[in-house]
Amino acid sequence: MSIKQDSVDLKKGAKITKTVLITVSLLFVIIMLVIPMLILIVYAFKDGFTKYIEAITDTYTIKALRLTIIATITAVAINTFFGLFAAWAVTKFYFKGKQLLLTLIDIPFAVSPVIAGLIFILTFGRIGWAHGFLEAHDIQIVFAVPGVIIATIFVTFPFISREIIPVLNAQGKDEEEAAALMGASGFRIFRKITLPHMKWALLYGIVLCSARAMGEFGAVSVLSGHLRGKTNTLPLHVEIIYNEFKLSAAFAVSSILVVLAVIILILRNIVEYKAKKGGR
Repeated sequence: MSIKQDSVDLKKGAKITKTVLITVSLLFVIIMLVIPMLILIVYAFKDGFTKYIEAITDTYTIKALRLTIIATITAVAINTFFGLFAAWAVTKFYFKGKQLLLTLIDIPFAVSPVIAGLIFILTFGRIGWAHGFLEAHDIQIVFAVPGVIIATIFVTFPFISREIIPVLNAQGKDEEEAAALMGASGFRIFRKITLPHMKWALLYGIVLCSARAMGEFGAVSVLSGHLRGKTNTLPLHVEIIYNEFKLSAAFAVSSILVVLAVIILILRNIVEYKAKKGGR
């Protein structure tokens, strides 16, 4: 009888715990995500659909969107290349300085984006050690598009490698070593064995990198100089029009970033679904 009562009490306790956890999770999601999204939509269309279209098709908005896309694509491409090779190196080979490399990869997680922007100004700006070389070769980084791209790359480059490294560590090296003993080339081993194991981690890392790149503000704000129509990305453009008390326009432009984020997530789910379906 006591055992049955204990079993009933455990089930009741588990049910209460489950209910509490679900309730807390839903409340958190509603307060932190759903309500802000609804407020954004309401304010974006506060002045009517016509004003919304005018805000998102404004010349400066289009230029900011174009620069955001360019910076994002460039950062994702470079960080994918770097992330693949860095993850492959630290998980498949032993070499001196491996821990140092892992530490350097994590630096953008520890350094404030604003501080990162100041570091680049001290490197490439007028008071920077590289200014003489850049001026002699007519290269401008600070307060120019290259500075925006460099800042975006810096704040996003850990995402892809940090998603791949745990997967490759879990995979081990047995399959690659067996393939090497059978005479397979390094590229063939990577293409046939390593890449299939990490492709979903790579894709997830690309999604995170893209989302982070599109929303970057701190480092880009410092390096861009806020030159409207030239170095402003969408987050910076939102700040400018918000400071001009154009609330409806600011929320309208913000909705573009939300739509881009949703599109990235949808594409990721579609690719993953088709890949799983094709693998059956």
